[in-house]
Amino acid sequence: MLDALIVISFILAGAGIGFYGVDLLPDDTLRQVNNLEGLGSVTAGFGALIGTGLGLVVQTSYRRLERQIRELPPDRILTRSVGLVIGLLIANLMLAPLFLLPIPAEFGFIKPLTAVMGSVLFAVSGMNLADTHGRALLRLVNPNSYEAMLLAEGTLKPSPTKVLDTSCIIDGRIEELLSTGFLEGQILVPQFVLQELQTVADASNDQKRARGRRGLEILNRIRETYPERIVVDSADYEEIATVDAKLVKLAQELGARLITNDYNLNKVASVQQVSVLNINDLAQSIRPAYLPGDDIEIKILKEGKEPSQGVGYLSDGTMVVVEEGRDYIGEELGVVVTGALQTSAGRMIFARPKSSAVVSS
Repeated sequence: MLDALIVISFILAGAGIGFYGVDLLPDDTLRQVNNLEGLGSVTAGFGALIGTGLGLVVQTSYRRLERQIRELPPDRILTRSVGLVIGLLIANLMLAPLFLLPIPAEFGFIKPLTAVMGSVLFAVSGMNLADTHGRALLRLVNPNSYEAMLLAEGTLKPSPTKVLDTSCIIDGRIEELLSTGFLEGQILVPQFVLQELQTVADASNDQKRARGRRGLEILNRIRETYPERIVVDSADYEEIATVDAKLVKLAQELGARLITNDYNLNKVASVQQVSVLNINDLAQSIRPAYLPGDDIEIKILKEGKEPSQGVGYLSDGTMVVVEEGRDYIGEELGVVVTGALQTSAGRMIFARPKSSAVVSS
């Protein structure tokens, strides 16, 4: 309905201008014909017909311009508008001295013609420069608005929601991971995960009870620290028996990523094409790579399999077997790496004491 009204408005406006505009023509011939009896309406009708055609042309151009503007992303519209305004301002500043020049009357048309052409030239140049450098300028002025516009136009994809597993919460490393800022997006804690945590915290086994309470404490801390990011979801699936299956189902419905350190849940989710962020895999990937000749400070904790060996552990749990380290059990020892071995159980590093054997006791 609105489109039809716009078309009719352009046509009527063009017809009206053409009908009444004939009388304003300075052509004496048309005036004489218009004064002839019976032909006045013919001339007016001819003007109305031309005006109608012009109205249709203007309406078509308007619709095409409107369609192009709708297809443009918001940041492009903003930068082009700014470029247009700046271009017109520069044109007016540069062309102002032209109107002060003494030009003969017969060449008076030069001033308005130059002003129009200069304004068009600078306006188009301003918009072209805005297309080339507008985004960089917008990002410098306000990075947040720039990213918001990229999200709106689909160039920048928002970070997907993450769903926390029970074992991941009890593990505790999620708290440190959030504090580093590497984990982006909304963090979702399902209600059934909270119920499982509460069940573990109320267990009769002391070890399980301690783990459950630790998980609840960690969850409360991260909710207080990141109130806008941690969201408790009330979704539940009564027809699904296990918490792991519920987590996979929820992640599938939301298109979210599952954060866990459970090996079996990782495999099941991967089979069902759910994206998984495994904290254990992350820890493995960022472990320092010790090469032969590197120095390590380590505490010898126990004997090795061989009579002269001592065994210690790095902060990430990597076992270090020290040749001739048995005599230093319970002491901090400076060692030199001699080799490394990757096994199914993890990585193992071999070392020997440095010349300055004991660092501290």
